[in-house]
Amino acid sequence: MNKISIFRIIAFLEGLSYISLLFVAVPIKYISNDPGYVKMLGMPHGLLFIAYIILALVLVFYNNWVKRNLLGVLVASVIPFGTFVVDYKLKKTLNKA
Repeated sequence: MNKISIFRIIAFLEGLSYISLLFVAVPIKYISNDPGYVKMLGMPHGLLFIAYIILALVLVFYNNWVKRNLLGVLVASVIPFGTFVVDYKLKKTLNKA
């Protein structure tokens, strides 16, 4: 499996964990006063976030699209649904090549 494929998988999982955290765990925490879901989803999301950032920085040396769009790729990690947009645009450029 190449670096781009790994990055795309991590981007998907990071985005999914972020959305789950924001739109499922945090509302449950404040509605039912139960922080359990935030604790359960927080650590995996944190690890996926770090992996996403590290892989994006590594891909700067291997992929021109990531190099040209690094700031957007990094900012996408803190915007809900951002990593899905990055994956879509990266896939679109890979299909052209």
